[in-house]
Amino acid sequence: MSSPFAYFAKLSDCGSKHLAMYLAIREAIGQGKLSPGEKLPSTRQLAALYGLSRGSVSLAYEMLSAEGFVQAGVGQGTFVAGTEREETGTGPSPDGRESGGETVPEPPRLTKWGLRLQETQSAAPRSDGSEGHYDGDRPADEADVVSFVPAGLGPDRFPWHEWKAEVAQQWRSFGASGAADGHGTEGSLALRKAIAGRLRRERGIPCREEDIVVTSGSMQAIALLSQLLLEEGKAAVIENPGYVGTRNAVKATGAAIVAGRTDGGGIVPRDWDAELLFVTPTRQFPTGVVLSYERRLSLLAWASRRGAWIVEDDYDSDFRWGGRPIEPLKALDREGRVVYVGTFSRSMSASMRIGFAVVPQELMQPFLLAKKLYDPYPTGIAEQQALANWMSSGGYDRHMRKMRRVLGKLENKLRACLDADLQGLFTAFPSDAGLHVYARWEGTEEAYRRLLEACLRRGVKWKDGSAYDIPVGEKPPPSALFGFSHLNERQIEDGVRRIRQAALALGELRASPEQGGNVHD
Repeated sequence: MSSPFAYFAKLSDCGSKHLAMYLAIREAIGQGKLSPGEKLPSTRQLAALYGLSRGSVSLAYEMLSAEGFVQAGVGQGTFVAGTEREETGTGPSPDGRESGGETVPEPPRLTKWGLRLQETQSAAPRSDGSEGHYDGDRPADEADVVSFVPAGLGPDRFPWHEWKAEVAQQWRSFGASGAADGHGTEGSLALRKAIAGRLRRERGIPCREEDIVVTSGSMQAIALLSQLLLEEGKAAVIENPGYVGTRNAVKATGAAIVAGRTDGGGIVPRDWDAELLFVTPTRQFPTGVVLSYERRLSLLAWASRRGAWIVEDDYDSDFRWGGRPIEPLKALDREGRVVYVGTFSRSMSASMRIGFAVVPQELMQPFLLAKKLYDPYPTGIAEQQALANWMSSGGYDRHMRKMRRVLGKLENKLRACLDADLQGLFTAFPSDAGLHVYARWEGTEEAYRRLLEACLRRGVKWKDGSAYDIPVGEKPPPSALFGFSHLNERQIEDGVRRIRQAALALGELRASPEQGGNVHD
């Protein structure tokens, strides 16, 4: 006797025999494998088929009957609820349409915002299965694959035991009163005080705790500001190349996108006809170049003249190998035109959704009202309080000092390997900060794609920089992002060696006599 039930798959998921049978039958009904009015096997037959007790099958049937999936008649058996007429239908239902004898639900009537949001996702380039700064980007799970796709800190580089102890202590201190009591949507007061002190001390931003809103990562702040300040008929300037998340947030509002050209000095200022500018001045994403002082002043003058706003995304300049972090644009802002956005996702973990925004006074009330729609109470308040305590006790600074030492060495190692083994193929942009190295390809587009495919076959990959290009004008040359913060020196050497071997096999490189004895050949 055969059966359409996926009982054993459900059993491996839930571990309970009667529940697995209930779920398997319910799934078969929902998928149409069992038709309305169809008679089910008797409890004796089904028990024998799957090696169950009749009691387990009877309990599953009772659960299905209680929820209306089946109907049981005394002495008649158990039948799938409904009739054949209800299944096939003779005409469209109020919320569906008739198609091939089945009722197919109509798609939801989304707003323009919802439709544009869907378009941004379907049109987003997915060359290597990831996008964004580092949010959600993870290295490949395969043991033999070397992934240079930026992935934030490796799991063994964060002091999880220390952090878990801080969070556990916060939960103990909350007691029965509840974690969110006494905290508004702006977030933990203790954390906002700690962030304000850090920004004054290390960034030169003259702010107070009441100027700061804690967010669920930097992307929440970017999305909220886009929704508040942009709509159809307005325009926003974003860097080209630039962060895909910002581009999608702007597209969803219906505002026009103005691609701000970048060069070796960052974004090139223009007298843009726009209401909003998104910029990464301390370390341009993804190239890593620093915006010059003169251009910073030009951006502030543009915002003042236009009555526009600037969103400064300072995503990973905490990781600087050349000394003190560069002063943000916000430190030069005298008119309150700049919203400074930061995150702890890079310095801690991508899963740690704690970011913040320093919001000008004129924008604070609408920003809080918008955030309150999504977070009427602050999310992750225990983690917020734990981070505040960790910062005030010096634990966070100790972690960052260690990471700067470790990651600075890894960045030097990566650049040395790229220069020694891939010279003539990639030109790495100079930078003394961040968790990835941006490199421009020096060959043809066709050769780059061949190398990319050949490297994937050899078990090495990187982030294709084309994901961040806005398609305007002449197509830029191919580029790559080589992340290193989740790797060790051996993996970096091995990964670059595999790229070199692939390039040699394709004829893109030739082994010179000087390199003949190199271990990377």
